[in-house]
Amino acid sequence: MAEPTVVHVEVYGQKYPIKTALDPRYVEQLAAFVESRMELAAKTSPSSDAVGLAVLAALNITDEFFRTRTSLTTSSGTLAARTEELEKIVDQALALAK
Repeated sequence: MAEPTVVHVEVYGQKYPIKTALDPRYVEQLAAFVESRMELAAKTSPSSDAVGLAVLAALNITDEFFRTRTSLTTSSGTLAARTEELEKIVDQALALAK
């Protein structure tokens, strides 16, 4: 793992030094994503201050994460069930072939 370095990013006009072992370009992408979500929150709630917008952005990002996680869990469960059914069909076919 790489040694931690300090990556300087700016989000919504505020500069932050981030100490991380992650790729600096990736950290910049994360900051840009948060910036875009804060700008989106500002459009829907123009009277909010930066902290309020950050909270709204965090809630929106978390909602997206939770929905994606639930979707993947559901898909994974469905895939497991389908795999189990296919396994039963293969077992039945093998039994009939004997």
